[in-house]
Amino acid sequence: MARIIGIINAKGGVGKTTTANNLGAYLTALGKYVLLVDLDPQANATAGLGVYLEEDHLNLYHSLVGDHEPEAIIRKSSLFGFDVLPAGASLAGAGVELVDMEEREFRLKKVLNKIRTNYDYILIDSPPSLGLLTVNGLVASEGLIIPVQCEYFALEGLGQLINTVELVRKSLNPELQIYGVLLTMYDKRNVLARQVMNEVQKNFPGRVFETIIPRTITLAEAPSYGKTILQYDADSKGAKAYRQLAEEIIKLT
Repeated sequence: MARIIGIINAKGGVGKTTTANNLGAYLTALGKYVLLVDLDPQANATAGLGVYLEEDHLNLYHSLVGDHEPEAIIRKSSLFGFDVLPAGASLAGAGVELVDMEEREFRLKKVLNKIRTNYDYILIDSPPSLGLLTVNGLVASEGLIIPVQCEYFALEGLGQLINTVELVRKSLNPELQIYGVLLTMYDKRNVLARQVMNEVQKNFPGRVFETIIPRTITLAEAPSYGKTILQYDADSKGAKAYRQLAEEIIKLT
């Protein structure tokens, strides 16, 4: 039965999608069956894996709101054993439509329970907000990875995110854990990056992944080719870091 891991931060541009796609790729390379759930209406994770939907193709929205079976919607990526439950623009409306639905916070959990036994890991790429879609991601998850970029204002908003996680844990999902904070876009030559790293380690003792994701051009380029870093530049520093993260996750779970 799959471990369900949410990758979450209410800030955009911190490396959530990069982490979801590349962690998924390396879990697959290490022999695991992985499903990526793209919960962000921008569908960057979907496109970053080379999956492009026709206008009329079903996406996650149709399972969340319309009760379509997820098996009918899942697409295969170009990596064997790595599937995608794709997002589409219509998902943007789900946040509004879910408001009046019964058990609205549990919709994603119910969808994933139908397919959970088919995978070793299910990774959820959450949108950069704390709306109802993200809450669905938190309720469906067992553990969370919080990417934090090593830049100014990195810790801004983290307190609010932790409070939201605590609220969800108390009222909706008592099993929810924070697996760890993941430092991303790290440049060791940059004094500020080192300060942020120290600050995060001080604020979250014992809850920061050993793996640190470096700032590299290839990590930024790979999605524009519909590829993960494993396929685009497997010898790069970014690739080695995501392999190390996948190994950490397997040990942890």
